[in-house]
Amino acid sequence: MPLRRASDQPLFAPADIPPLRPDLVEVSSVFNPGATVWHGRELLLLRVQTRGRTTLILPAERRAGGKVEVTGPPVDFEGLGDIHPLHTHVYDPRLTVIDDVLYVTLAVDSPDGCRLLTARSEDFDRWRIIGLDDGGDLRNGVLFPQRFDGRYLRLQRPNRSAREGAPSTGSAITLARSSDLVAWTEIATVMEGRPQRWDEWIGSGPPPVKTRQGWLHLYHGVATHFASSNIYQAGVVLLDLANPSRVLHRGAFNVLEPREAWELTGQVPNVVFPSGMVVETVDAEGFAEPDSPVRVYYGAAETVIGLAVTTIAELLADARFTG
Repeated sequence: MPLRRASDQPLFAPADIPPLRPDLVEVSSVFNPGATVWHGRELLLLRVQTRGRTTLILPAERRAGGKVEVTGPPVDFEGLGDIHPLHTHVYDPRLTVIDDVLYVTLAVDSPDGCRLLTARSEDFDRWRIIGLDDGGDLRNGVLFPQRFDGRYLRLQRPNRSAREGAPSTGSAITLARSSDLVAWTEIATVMEGRPQRWDEWIGSGPPPVKTRQGWLHLYHGVATHFASSNIYQAGVVLLDLANPSRVLHRGAFNVLEPREAWELTGQVPNVVFPSGMVVETVDAEGFAEPDSPVRVYYGAAETVIGLAVTTIAELLADARFTG
């Protein structure tokens, strides 16, 4: 597979969360981190679930030698208390840098379903909410790391379908546009799930990466045609640089699937869920170098964090492989 586990053990586990306050003592899980590089620092936002089944977002950083360390208390998103209707969970951060500013999109559970929240930071310490999307039940929102004709673009998954006994979900990734990161308009369907394949239900993973060949995008797919369980996997697609609603290539196979014990067993079994992607080298125009090492952070069984490595060239080759 193009994505190779950096270790046969999780990169980060609940025991690695420092007990900074009572609700961080012996947490239940840590998973689905956002990740990006900003000012030479490899930064992460971790989704942490407490023993009270509440959700916190913790800042972290990859240190020399590859160790990930929590760098402070849970993020206090300014303006969160003003959101109505009241939310119950804020989770699954996706980090993006646009014009040297840090942005994060998060999922927010509310009585109206899942919504998408956008916040920004100039220092990774203080986060200010920009807006809460009112476009309906949405999840897996990721911003492109640049503007298009002055406007922002976002990949997202409308939750328009339901699996028996499970929350509403989606079988399509769509493209939305905004001038202010507050009001969004869905403009196109980018891709849909493939019945009876590894990616019957789909959603975006980390934000897209700009390459000379197109926007390289990791996404998750869920195989539901196994009667006993759903299997979450990761795959790759290449989108047109000028018109990201156009799929150039889409890999036939997954690039990572649950195989280790800690991916097969946990709060939600059989899950690898890519959520953060770091590219080591880009050229002067911001394109990822083909031979650049890539690190992909992923949630495993909604309990721990795994790390997989590859190169841009390997992912591009897999996107073109049709089987």
